[in-house]
Amino acid sequence: MTILLSDPRVRAVPVVECGEPLVRLPADLSPAGATVRSGLADRLVAADRLLPRGVRLRVVEGHRPLAQQQAILASYADDLRELHPGIDDAALERLTSRVVAPVDVAPHVGGAAVDLTLVDVCGDDLDLGTPIDATPEQSDGRCWFAAGGIGADARAHRTLLAVVLGSQGLVNYPTEWWHWSHGDRYWALLTGAPHALYGPVAVEVAA
Repeated sequence: MTILLSDPRVRAVPVVECGEPLVRLPADLSPAGATVRSGLADRLVAADRLLPRGVRLRVVEGHRPLAQQQAILASYADDLRELHPGIDDAALERLTSRVVAPVDVAPHVGGAAVDLTLVDVCGDDLDLGTPIDATPEQSDGRCWFAAGGIGADARAHRTLLAVVLGSQGLVNYPTEWWHWSHGDRYWALLTGAPHALYGPVAVEVAA
């Protein structure tokens, strides 16, 4: 059974903040200028080097301020209330957490997660089956990493992501093929680490 970020087991993981700074990823890896913890940045650079010639990682988003996480969460929750009139709070949180993490455990808020894809030598997106941030409702569930109904190229590209990112210790959030993290509570739960490394951080980027 898929473990979602709303699962009580995720919240039960302790956080022992290691103090790594936020750093900006290299421009060729993230033209958007995403920031992440320095340890995660090193792992992403190493994963990128493992890709076949002519294929690169493209990081779209990293650290997310708390207010932005709250706004995204509220917006998606409103959409789900319209689709599911009368839904109770527990069910709403579970459905919402397929796409947007509860604020208190959100990996992006800790600088521990990235949303990324693969691009070709010209910088054009490769086929991964859905756009980044496609909800289960928009994609008919094809946003799940292991979803059926995607082409052979998309499946191969998702597998390639798993190989290079997994080799550097990142874990995927299974409802979102594009979301990978390291050092957060979800990562700790899935890998058996005794605690998370990264808690929430303010927007302070190391020089």
